[in-house]
Amino acid sequence: MLSFGLALALTAIVVLVTALNAAKTQKASGGTASPAIRAFWSPFVANAAAPWVIFSNAAFVGRPETGMRYLDRTRDSHPLIMDHYTGVGEVLAVHELDEVFNRLNHSIRVKRGSLFSLDDANENDLIFVGSPAENLTLLDLPGTREFVFTRPTFEPHKGELAIRNVHPEPGQPPLFYPSDSSQPLEEDYAIVALVHGLNPARHVMILAGITTIGTQAAVEYVCEQGSVEELTQKLSPQGEMKPFEALLRVKVTRGVPVGTQLVAIRHLE
Repeated sequence: MLSFGLALALTAIVVLVTALNAAKTQKASGGTASPAIRAFWSPFVANAAAPWVIFSNAAFVGRPETGMRYLDRTRDSHPLIMDHYTGVGEVLAVHELDEVFNRLNHSIRVKRGSLFSLDDANENDLIFVGSPAENLTLLDLPGTREFVFTRPTFEPHKGELAIRNVHPEPGQPPLFYPSDSSQPLEEDYAIVALVHGLNPARHVMILAGITTIGTQAAVEYVCEQGSVEELTQKLSPQGEMKPFEALLRVKVTRGVPVGTQLVAIRHLE
């Protein structure tokens, strides 16, 4: 009886281990990635090396318990800098990218913006998560040309972050603003762009909202099958991804992006 029970237990363990290994293999196989997802991310999985995901890492001075503000390099000294904060949208965005690259059977490497160097830009494909307002490394690299983050110098939005539409098409405004900062966030705008890096052989993806919620929405937009199919059909029905810039409008409810609309798209080549 004991021998029979031991045999049953060993059989159950073997079956369980086999099932777990099969599940891991299936998860890593990338078989669930749709053709649209594969086409969109093809520049970043063509090389064996894992692309770098650089998430925004703004520089602050002060402490949460006494008050924090963005670093002002004209009056703040380096020892006061606090550079270990990021937004909730960036956290969820990195998770979303990890999930999609897992389906593509390709890995990613994650790095915070303050630790990024120009050597990284020359040697790796890059995915930037967050706007140049907080992902300051973007200021040192070739960036967007058609949709550009800016801070207007005139009222009523003086000093607020916005997206400038460099070449507005008929009916389009020259500037896009999120909801008024004195009210709960209900609308945001975000940029999705594929550009060449400092090394023309490398690719750079920019996924950035005016707010951290817009950044989350931009990443979700390029990781979900339906929205990626919409984007790739407008960009490259034949499947070859070329440099582009796109502008998204994001509807926000209680701090969660609940709807994303493609507003405009520009082909760069």
